Parts: sequence; C-alpha cells; structure tokens
Amino acid sequence: MKRCIMHVDMDAFFASVEQADKPQLRGKPIIVGGIGTRGVVCTASYEARKYGVHSAMSGVKAHQLCPEGIFLPVRHARYREISSVIFSIFAEFSPKVEPLSIDEAFLDITGMEMLYSTPQEYAVKLKKRIFTQTGVHASIGIAPNKFLAKLASDLRKPDGLVIVKEEQKKEFLAELPISKLWGVGAKTAQRLQMAGYFKIGDIAAADRAVLRCLLGTKNAIHLWQMANGIDDRKVECDRDLKSVGNEETYEEDIQGQEIVQEKFLALAETVGWRLREKGLKAKTISIKVRTDKFITYTRSCTLPEGVNFDKVLYESAINLFRALAFSGKIRLLGLTGSNFSIIEEQSLFCGDGKQEKLYKTIDGIKKRFGMQSITKAQLLKKNRDKGK
Repeated sequence: MKRCIMHVDMDAFFASVEQADKPQLRGKPIIVGGIGTRGVVCTASYEARKYGVHSAMSGVKAHQLCPEGIFLPVRHARYREISSVIFSIFAEFSPKVEPLSIDEAFLDITGMEMLYSTPQEYAVKLKKRIFTQTGVHASIGIAPNKFLAKLASDLRKPDGLVIVKEEQKKEFLAELPISKLWGVGAKTAQRLQMAGYFKIGDIAAADRAVLRCLLGTKNAIHLWQMANGIDDRKVECDRDLKSVGNEETYEEDIQGQEIVQEKFLALAETVGWRLREKGLKAKTISIKVRTDKFITYTRSCTLPEGVNFDKVLYESAINLFRALAFSGKIRLLGLTGSNFSIIEEQSLFCGDGKQEKLYKTIDGIKKRFGMQSITKAQLLKKNRDKGK
C-alpha cells in the first residue's frame, strides 16, 4: 500500500487563537508578545506580516514597522488548551500522530482515505473540524512522505491544502530553492550556490560524486535523496505521556443529563481507544466542565486498578459529573486518564475475556480504517437524528 502522510500546521497559531477568542480582532494586525522595550514578538497575524513583522523580532522594531499593530500578552495556558483540543481531533483522524510542536504534527493516513472518496476530502473534513471547534485555520500538505508533506503544507498559507502525488514529486520539487531542503542552512546554501546549484532540481540531477566532494558522503546522500523526493522516515507516535485525554468545545451550549451522557460516551470512546493503542491503563480519571459563563470545574477520582475500557471510563465520568451537581449550560466537556500502569500480556484484561475480544476487534477496525469507522449505536443514532 502506498504511504499517505499528512502534515498539519496551524496558521499564525497564537495570533489566530487571540482572534478566535476575540472576534473583533479578526482582520486586524495582531502581534503576540513584543510588549515593552525588551519584548520579543512570538507570533504575528498575517495582517501584521504584511508590514514585515515576524516572530523573534524585537517589539520596538515591530512597532516601527506596524504602528497600528495590536500588541497582546502571551497566554501560554490558553494556547496549550487549544492545542490539546487540536491533538485530540488528530487522534480521531489517525492512530499515528507525531507531534512536532504545540501547533503542528504529522499524521499517517495510509488507508484512512478509504473512508472518503479522496485524501482531499479527508483533509477538508479535518480542517473544518479544527476550525469549528477552535476557530483556528490549519494548512495541510499531503504526500507520500514526511518531507514532501511538510513542504506542501507551507506553500499556500493561510488555510491552504496542497496534495503531492508520487508521480508529481520531482516536478513539485524541481523549481523550489535549495534552502527548502532539510539540512541546508545559510553556509551550505552558499557553498552549493557557488558550485552552481540553486534549485532542488539541480541537486536531484547532480553527480553524486561531486556532491560528496562538496558536502561529505553523509550529507550528500541525504540531500540527494531529499531532492529526489525520497524519505522513508516513519511517523513516530509520542509515547512519553503523563495523561491521555479528549475534550470538546460545543458550537452551541449543551444542557441536560441525556446530552451530557451522550457527550461523555463519545469522549470515553476516544480516550479508551487511545489508552489501549498505547498499551496503557489509567488509575486516575478526571473530567473538565466549562460553563457558558467560562467557569471551569474539574473533578477526579482514583480507582483501585488501572482501566482502559470505554464503559468504565464513561461510568467514572458520569459519577464525577453527578457529584458535581451542576445543571446549567455547558460550553466544554473533557475526560482524561492519568496515573498509568502498563498492560502486562499475562494479565491483559484479566477475568474479562469477552470484553477483551470485543475491544480487540473494535480497535483492529479503528486501526485499519480510522476512529470514525466504527462507533456505538447510541452515538450513531444521535448523529442520524441530527441530520434529519
């Protein structure tokens, strides 16, 4: 099966979060950070970038270039919160996610496109889901490997989508500057340009012996392979986790026990799948409830043994919610498992063979076809009812 790798990168992430939280800022030059005489710009919105403002620039210089710019303090906690939502969405679209930073990741969607007519449709659905839940636009590149996918995602920002097929990769790369190759910094670029190499296509067609003389064997092989669109690196999932969770911000506030149960059921399904996929059981279960007044409540419980069955996660979440005794309108719900224990093969789901077989079958389907390929009848019925 041909590989299909997606690179997803949020557009001007910090600034976009600020504009999403404060719609009156949309379309205006937003500069996050850079406040005071010693401040440094963290992120600039695309409106500010038109004036030449960019990250790592001094606040003084940014103000000179863009006097009308709106300078805002950095809110790391808020950006991490939105990042958590985005990565939870990633986990629903692919079981293989490699985080690169707070706002970008690789997703291995090999085989996932079978759920939709084309990879493009899959990407459009992901972009729409991210924007609906966070108000932040994403740019996506899809290609046979990580190098090409990352290059593609950067070409049509903001809110871009570029797909590079296997048979298109040489043409796609040919006219791009050599600075786009991973590992080509200012000094290497200067050395290559002095030797007559200016575009990636020049490197692709180069005599490898000449490249070895210029760069050394290791670097020459690396750059020649990249220039020819060859990159066999796998999407590496992050397993150094302290918690596994999922949360959802709703387009309209929800209220009532039935709808809350439905939402926690969906959250438990995602968290359970992610725990089992990582070979983990969680002893501590936590919920987050954010009201329509932006008041956030959290509740946790620690169980005698680690769990990763959807049913147990759901029941724990509902018990915590009932203990909270909140009956008002809700903007966000979250469910998290932590305090992990590793699953041991000898005692895997000990004493519950039927449940073990059931979840192994379900997980096998999800792993092959994606999170949305199989779900509980209760959730499926709810979704169908909404569509009527």
